[in-house]
Amino acid sequence: MTTQPRPRRAPSGAAVLREDITEAIRAAVFEELAAAGYGRLSVEAVARRAGVGKTAVYRRWPSKLELVIDAVSAVAALRLPVPDTGSLRGDIRALLGILSRALRHPLAAQIVPDLLAEAARNPEIAQTLEKALLNAQRDITSKVFGAATARGELPEDVDAGLALDLLLGPLYWRLTVLRTAPTRAYLDELAATVVEKLA
Repeated sequence: MTTQPRPRRAPSGAAVLREDITEAIRAAVFEELAAAGYGRLSVEAVARRAGVGKTAVYRRWPSKLELVIDAVSAVAALRLPVPDTGSLRGDIRALLGILSRALRHPLAAQIVPDLLAEAARNPEIAQTLEKALLNAQRDITSKVFGAATARGELPEDVDAGLALDLLLGPLYWRLTVLRTAPTRAYLDELAATVVEKLA
């Protein structure tokens, strides 16, 4: 009679952190941020929403601040799709549509203004947001404006920072300050205006 080998036990030591639980906690962070804001967010509430114990959260992040910073950084690392329509105006119009939809998402509409306000009081959150935004801007700049320069639509010395200000400033103002959804006509006109000013 042959005996089947016993399954090996996991090595003793540090516990293996399940990725599905980590992602559930990150999702719960954004839901709690939208519901309560950073100031009233608690590890207990995040754990309850994620369906885990507080220890599951503290195994991954030692504090509320690090939990929020990690969640924001993880989302910021997911790059927005960069359009490639073959023209600067087409790319800018497509990009405005993508950004408009992203900023109109219910979670983003609640979380972004709250975190920006918190960043004024908390240097670590400010640095995280700044780094995330700069990385996203560099990615968009290098591809959209780089392609336009290669096609001869933009001069090589175009100010990419100003270009992004012209793109994002009006859109952010309309969506987060005025709380007004931009129409297709508005996005068309904004794209045309940005191209005209840059060219």
